[in-house]
Amino acid sequence: MSAEGSLTLERGLALLQAVADAGGEVATISELADSIGASRAAVYRLLTPLAARGLVRRDGSKVRLGVGVLRLAEQVVPQLREAARPVLRDLAEKVGATAHLSVANGDQLESVAVVEPSWTNFHVAYRVGARHPIGAGAAGKALRLRPGGRGWAAVTGEVQRGTSGLAAPVRGVPGLRASVGVVTLGPLDAEKVGPRVLEAATALTEVLR
Repeated sequence: MSAEGSLTLERGLALLQAVADAGGEVATISELADSIGASRAAVYRLLTPLAARGLVRRDGSKVRLGVGVLRLAEQVVPQLREAARPVLRDLAEKVGATAHLSVANGDQLESVAVVEPSWTNFHVAYRVGARHPIGAGAAGKALRLRPGGRGWAAVTGEVQRGTSGLAAPVRGVPGLRASVGVVTLGPLDAEKVGPRVLEAATALTEVLR
């Protein structure tokens, strides 16, 4: 690939990321141009092949993600689930709580992989595909943690009454906003469980790199 072609590809990917970063909002051509440091004319040119592949959808000067992104995501999630399962299994058995991987999707958080402990008498049943607002629960709060802090978020009685949850963000994987967490009935010893959840999140990062 020529240097010019490489630059065009890089700008096209940056443009797609800028559209995705708008979340549930609609991005305008001007906003996208400012975001990637290009002219409006360049943005229009870059949008043409992205729209042809269904990755973005244009409505005049407004742009949002297209359904083609969903088709790509459908191929990624099974691979992500397969990579996460051994890490979650190890965590669930060590902690004795239901372990899960949750991924941000707009303003919602979706569980894409869940492993229940094999040796407990009672544990939380957490369904794959379950969603809740990103601001509720340990899994969502973990995404807001800044590097250098404690490393995990813990909550009690959020999302489901009578449960406790703890989660740590999966860092260092480009394009992925996710967290590894555990949820259980009753209280959790955060000082004991937290480091193990953080260790699992770090292990998953290494697997996905």
